[in-house]
Amino acid sequence: MPRITLLRCFIVDDSPTFRDAARNLLELEGITVVGVASTSAEALRRVEELRPDVTLVDVNLGGESGFTLAEQLHQDARFAPSPVILISTHDEQDLADLIDASPAVGFVSKSALSAGAIYDLLASRDGDDDDPAGSVSEPPGR
Repeated sequence: MPRITLLRCFIVDDSPTFRDAARNLLELEGITVVGVASTSAEALRRVEELRPDVTLVDVNLGGESGFTLAEQLHQDARFAPSPVILISTHDEQDLADLIDASPAVGFVSKSALSAGAIYDLLASRDGDDDDPAGSVSEPPGR
């Protein structure tokens, strides 16, 4: 039986309303939200400090690009091996080329965000046995 480890998540979104709603939803579903940020600079600082298992990044951070932030998190060893999942209110098809070109493990529409969606994306990515997030299992009862 796999070891059960609670997933530690960080949320980057410029909407305080969405950050609060997402935190509440994910925590109700058994994911620990270790922090939130509204800007790329804040996210880079906090992700380095908190070392989440996964980071959710809105593709549109006001005047900043979530795609750029995803690239920064991927390229800098200080943030490895935390995978990034892109989120947006925009339709995935409208962003398909940008999502495919990004280092993110996938995309979840904000309206479909759930612990199950996050676990499904993490389980379907190309795994790396040295990746601690790769050993995270869904809590019992999911």
